[in-house]
Amino acid sequence: MLYFIISFVSFVLLSKSFTSKERGTKLVSTGFLRNLSNFLVSRLRTGNIPSSFSHFSLGMPLRKKSLVSKVENGEKGDKVCLLDLPDLPLECILEHLSPSELTNVAAVCTSLRGRCLSDYLWEKHMERKWGNVFSDAAYRQWKVHLASRDRLKISNQHKQKGMFDFLHGFHPFLWIKSKSGKARQSRTSLPDDSVFALYLSLESGKFWFPAQVYNRENGHAGFMLSCYDAQLCYDSRTDTFQARYSPHGRWTTEENIQWDRLRVPPIDSSPNVLHTSDCLDDLRPGDHVEIQWRRNKEFPYGWWYSVVGHLETCQGIGNHCHCHNNDMVILEFTQYSAGSRWRQVVINRKHHREQGNEIEGFYGGIRKLQSKEEITRWKNLWPTKTVE
Repeated sequence: MLYFIISFVSFVLLSKSFTSKERGTKLVSTGFLRNLSNFLVSRLRTGNIPSSFSHFSLGMPLRKKSLVSKVENGEKGDKVCLLDLPDLPLECILEHLSPSELTNVAAVCTSLRGRCLSDYLWEKHMERKWGNVFSDAAYRQWKVHLASRDRLKISNQHKQKGMFDFLHGFHPFLWIKSKSGKARQSRTSLPDDSVFALYLSLESGKFWFPAQVYNRENGHAGFMLSCYDAQLCYDSRTDTFQARYSPHGRWTTEENIQWDRLRVPPIDSSPNVLHTSDCLDDLRPGDHVEIQWRRNKEFPYGWWYSVVGHLETCQGIGNHCHCHNNDMVILEFTQYSAGSRWRQVVINRKHHREQGNEIEGFYGGIRKLQSKEEITRWKNLWPTKTVE
């Protein structure tokens, strides 16, 4: 970090000398600063620091106190520190720091704390790490979590106030001063609804959030090529997740879930709600779909991967196929053996609602897979052997 700061200070001083000669000319572009910061970060992390920078001295050791602006400390002189950098170079530096590095720099002083913990910086880290698993529904649950926590705090404060009403207005330690003779100022607290607070709650595993898990319960044969809603908790030590499923009034748990088995729910609705299918008229043999299925009426739906097949009366040869003109549609689950009762199901594209029974379960809404990425992800989860 020392060489990184030195590099930028050297650059800024150089740019200032040019600016004084050519007033009104914008010598430093945003793109150039970003390219330079990328170069310096790569050199810093590989230990390849240009030797020309080693001849420049900050004039003070790079400790917490030295990073505080000379204006903030009331110091005078020609010493240069991080907070003396213009906004743009400083922003370029902070944008290239990792979450842990940003957190460490935020502990240096109040001014850096405000910059390092800004929503602008942490939204990028949220998107980079959690964007593929953290949905709008999860964010709404986060808001509910904050509201319930606030209500609990208020309730506890009222209880404590009732217990210590006799101390109201009594401040026995008001006379205590700091060594400088000034009253000690409390640090600015971070808002609970900041992006950093959300990131920290996810990273620490303190916040359970909703998402969907492929092949639940460690790839149990009864859930192959399915995707179910769950409440998830992150374990930073193993970089895996713990899941809680609620199939029927009880919680089923699973641990050590990898990132590639998680996704944001494609439909923003409760897993107990029947999805209204809007693709039935367009289904043709070879199309990839997901269909809702549940064991009985009291269970939530899961999404199951399937491929549209040909009717028995169709030869399935090129232009001779007229399956798309028929009201009946065959969905094939080829992860099951040919003789299995789970191998296929026939639905009516004109009058399809939930259908099924207590023995074979209930089939619900259908969504057609449009992207190759979704289809490829399902294929990557294919079982090593056919399920009976």
